[in-house]
Amino acid sequence: MQHDNGYVLAFDYGLKNIGVAIGQALSHSARPLQALKARDGVPDWKLVSALLDEWKPSRVLVGLPLNMDGTDSDMSARARKFGNRLHGRYGVQVSMVDERLSTREAKEIALSQGHRGNYGERPIDSLAASVLIEDWWNQGH
Repeated sequence: MQHDNGYVLAFDYGLKNIGVAIGQALSHSARPLQALKARDGVPDWKLVSALLDEWKPSRVLVGLPLNMDGTDSDMSARARKFGNRLHGRYGVQVSMVDERLSTREAKEIALSQGHRGNYGERPIDSLAASVLIEDWWNQGH
């Protein structure tokens, strides 16, 4: 069941971590949430259910990892499959969002906030998910 409470939930899909962020349409603000651990790209679906129950987003965004020339990357099909599963399991509206620049932008933000570049120890997946939301809004959604 769709709600329109102005929330957008974004996932930055990855094989080991899936970044998560929540955005509020009224204030056009987005903030990172706790990333989900994944096993070969598969999250704990109970945790995904809990996020959807808590926030009841009107839309879910999934980052689409394209090559710099706009063609599909090896991960594109897996990210699309994840988006399709979200829609199939929960009936939520899912939009795939080009994420080519969000990871780079997230790294720049993290470094400006004192991150030392140790992304293995302190992943920035959820920060990248919040950048996805902001990019999506900047495109006029």
